Amino acid sequence: KTPPEIFSLCLLLLLNRRINLTMVSQGPNTHDNGGSVKDKTSESANSTAVQISKAPPTLFQWALASSPLLPPLALLLRQCISEFAAFLSSHGGKGSFEPLGIISRQLLSYVFIAAVAGFATSTLVPNISPYLARAGIAGRDIGKGEAGRRAEKIPEALGIVPGAIFLISSILCLFGYILTGNTDKLLDTNSALLSICFMLFLGFTDDVLDWPWRYKLLLPSVATLPLLCCYKGSTSIVVPIQLRKYLMTGGSLTSFGELVTKIVTVDTNADGAILNLGIFYLVYMGLLAVFCTNAINIYAGINGLEVGQSYIVACAILVHNLLELFSSDATAAAPHLFSAMIMFSFVGVTLGLLRHNWYPARVFVGDTYCYFAGMAFAVVGIHGHFSKTLLLFFMPQVANFLWSVPQLFKMVPCPRHRLPRFDEDIKMMRASTFSCKEDEFLWLKRGKRSTEVSNMTVINVVLDIFGPMTEQSLCIFLLVLQAGCCAFGLYLRYNLAEVFFGV
Repeated sequence: KTPPEIFSLCLLLLLNRRINLTMVSQGPNTHDNGGSVKDKTSESANSTAVQISKAPPTLFQWALASSPLLPPLALLLRQCISEFAAFLSSHGGKGSFEPLGIISRQLLSYVFIAAVAGFATSTLVPNISPYLARAGIAGRDIGKGEAGRRAEKIPEALGIVPGAIFLISSILCLFGYILTGNTDKLLDTNSALLSICFMLFLGFTDDVLDWPWRYKLLLPSVATLPLLCCYKGSTSIVVPIQLRKYLMTGGSLTSFGELVTKIVTVDTNADGAILNLGIFYLVYMGLLAVFCTNAINIYAGINGLEVGQSYIVACAILVHNLLELFSSDATAAAPHLFSAMIMFSFVGVTLGLLRHNWYPARVFVGDTYCYFAGMAFAVVGIHGHFSKTLLLFFMPQVANFLWSVPQLFKMVPCPRHRLPRFDEDIKMMRASTFSCKEDEFLWLKRGKRSTEVSNMTVINVVLDIFGPMTEQSLCIFLLVLQAGCCAFGLYLRYNLAEVFFGV
């Protein structure tokens, strides 16, 4: 057959397969993202229809949602006012000179594109969600107890909407590089979009087909290859001042330093202050991308948490980018300008999605959004050359991953769902548990002999320590914790870096 005939045949087979998936009963299938249970059974259009209308956000909700975005916007506004005031004082408002610098003008254009992207996302999510519900990509909110199980199904995988709009926004931002003649970052931008697009595709297919975990770990590694192939930054790290004496003393390598040189390169001209990790640094960045894409996915389970934490982390990254942009020369500022371009569009689409995913959620974001968000963070950390700083903003996610390791690697029983359970008696969330014998896992029972042990997530730890909470209160608590950790990470980056690294 000719290539067009082969393509048409493949398309017909794919459509036939999709129709079978939506019309043939497959039985219930549990899903671990967003606190939902996905049921891909055939239902009539009336039973899968969803009501997506929602009361307008209150003033408190608007204030809560806008507070993380105020610091980066305040930094940008202060810079614009400073540049405009300098222009007026130097030229009296006359002449052909531009009142704002080229970086500030580019950032303002990114803000405008982000605002349009956020409005488009907020508008399209309610319009797209019925199509997903009719296709069977919907689930029930098991975080609401029996009421949630009896309620209408909620459309899932709505992360595809902000992901698609983000890609369009980023493509529009490419014109900024062309108009300014700065085409050096086009390769980085194209590789970034390729990796994000791959993860968006993987996340959506995971929501539809429910991939096993081995694929979820393998495929993100493949998605990072475009990033690593196009990476042109340094592969060196700065050694903390307190550790340099173990590498070099009196201008010569120590015994330990000579051992280290068999694996990596020690810069003797810098007295052991710099280590060139070479290929190991690229491996680290690949692992960082895998971690980011999965860290958000396992730190989830209640309405608004996945989108909320991503929004706060993105705002913290923007603060870091703007601080570096307004205090660096043009050459050093280029990676942070690239990061700001990506993050402004990401913040815009995320805010548009958060409006519909906030408690009580009218849509679930699914693995689609989690993978998309994680890869977006990995992209800016790698191409923005601040991959180590990025981890400072992921403190809750790192803690959640480390605490979850025994369950993730089956050293401790790991149930299908580890999200908090809804207590029907008090209408609040409690820590979910798994069953065991009285003499098992005593180190998790804090001296109590019980047959139930809380699942090993930060969400359950918070409920164990502070007691039952409503789902909305729990989400707000965790987001405030995320914001506090990001603020602490910025403090470490800009106040304690000199203590450890002398910069």
